[in-house]
Amino acid sequence: MAEAPAAPPIALGLDVGGSASRWALAGADGAVLAAGVVAPFSGAMIHSPAGRPHVEAALGELARAVRAAAPGCVLGAVWAGVTGYDAESGPALREAMTAALAAEARRITLLNDVELACRLRFQPGTGCLVYAGTGSIGVFVDASGQCHRVGGRGGLIGDEGSGYWVAKEALARLWRAEDERPGSAAAGALGCHLFAAIGGSRWDHTRRVLLDASRGEFAQLALAVARAADDADPAALAVLDEAGAALARLARIVVTRFGAMPVAVAGRAAGLHPRLWSALERALPAGVSVQRFEADFAAAAASRAASGPLPLLP
Repeated sequence: MAEAPAAPPIALGLDVGGSASRWALAGADGAVLAAGVVAPFSGAMIHSPAGRPHVEAALGELARAVRAAAPGCVLGAVWAGVTGYDAESGPALREAMTAALAAEARRITLLNDVELACRLRFQPGTGCLVYAGTGSIGVFVDASGQCHRVGGRGGLIGDEGSGYWVAKEALARLWRAEDERPGSAAAGALGCHLFAAIGGSRWDHTRRVLLDASRGEFAQLALAVARAADDADPAALAVLDEAGAALARLARIVVTRFGAMPVAVAGRAAGLHPRLWSALERALPAGVSVQRFEADFAAAAASRAASGPLPLLP
């Protein structure tokens, strides 16, 4: 009796951000076969005694989802963009991914999530990508394949213009105003929308969110700031103006260092409100073109992985 032919290899694209890990599978022709979402993690967590089990659990969830979506198939290539990935976390993260997915290490292309997005949008040396999601960062991959990053310093000291930063700045403005004019925080549209999202207008409600919410959960409060801007709240509008200018600053730095080039802006926070986008456009250098880059990065990575390796990896 003849053996059944082996299932053709498939490609996996993985986009791991601060709020979710999105995955997609593609066949040899690049067509997406399946997609889904599993728990988020970061490259930095792999070295933490508390974080590594979380990474392994998320990768286990991913492996089960892939097996359920494509029973018996073999992973021929994996392109993974992981937030917090760097040279230090790379070997351990690759080892964990290889074990979970039963894939050959040499077939796994592992990058920072924003570098992967930049490579999906531009050929090396041709453009800058600014990303604004939970955090914010600017990335340029030069003609030799070397990745250069600007910003991305985390919510405590940076990530200006991100969803996390917008929420943080809006809450800070509310409570500074409350110190100066008791009762004012809950009186305006910004306080109304933010406190509704938090679950109360007392300081202990805000403090609980500051202490207990994850970065991704906290960044979701930026949606309340956008709703307040729709109501023409001046404080909300000011925060969005500053956020747009902060994202433009990342692009300006890249252009200053490496020369004029087109700019693509990705991430959900970049589309938070038209006011933010208008401020970003105004703050860019004259002659620098900018476009939104809205894509399913996991699906795009899977389709590209099916066709071959990334160009010019250093």
